[in-house]
Amino acid sequence: MADEPTAAPDGTAVRTALWRAMHVQVDRPPHVFEDEIGLELAAPDDDWRRRPDMDPPLTSGFRAAMAARARFIEDLIIEQADHSVTQYVILGAGLDTFAQRRPETASRLRVFEVDQPGPQAWKRRRLVELGYGIPDWLHLVPVDFEASEDWLKKLIAVGFDPGQPAFIASTGVTMYLTEDATAATLRQIAGLAPGSTLVMTFLLPPELLDEADRPGLRASREGARASGTPFISFYTPQEMLALARKSGFTDARHVSGASHAGRYFADRTDGLRPSTGEDMLLAAT
Repeated sequence: MADEPTAAPDGTAVRTALWRAMHVQVDRPPHVFEDEIGLELAAPDDDWRRRPDMDPPLTSGFRAAMAARARFIEDLIIEQADHSVTQYVILGAGLDTFAQRRPETASRLRVFEVDQPGPQAWKRRRLVELGYGIPDWLHLVPVDFEASEDWLKKLIAVGFDPGQPAFIASTGVTMYLTEDATAATLRQIAGLAPGSTLVMTFLLPPELLDEADRPGLRASREGARASGTPFISFYTPQEMLALARKSGFTDARHVSGASHAGRYFADRTDGLRPSTGEDMLLAAT
């Protein structure tokens, strides 16, 4: 591991971690999701809260959406862990902190974080530096997606059992992949043991967003393009469901990002609501 090249996580992973921390630091309780460990890992400059992409009023919808997305997935994996699922795979893990925040649940699972080798080596080093360490039930699995490495083979090599049910989460990834690449991932997951569950996020075409959220999407697209990681794939819910079914899933459902407003924000009096633009595929084998 010491010989692995390290590289800081990409801007999207850092931004997501900072928004999750901002939700705790600037929004009124009750908080939909509490995570300041990602901020601790990222260790930004002291003036990080003055970054334009952290502006509390202007980015409140994105902040709420990231908190809601994380809460929805975490509620699902906790439920799955209570019903005998013992494997949790996070594709494109970034600065995910489930293992550090929820050790009472995570330690009952085998948790596999899959990410690019450089950023993952960086995260491994930070976890050790901060005293969290790498428990034996947490597997950091480096996969060079740019070199078309097979992530499933890498998982099996470190102890993943494809014959046992698993919960797989893939968030903030499909917009960077071609449809063929996403379909290949879906086919691999559809072939896992019966009782496995996938939650995968995808970006909606601009015309399906609320009018107020379209400038934010434009800014995100421009930022991604400028950083060399352009958004290349958008899906309507019908297109994503069709792709999942074509890839082998018979049980596939659409979960709208807008539905999180009623699920997690209905009783708030501060006006905090998640932005539209990112929906979810929820599929089971």
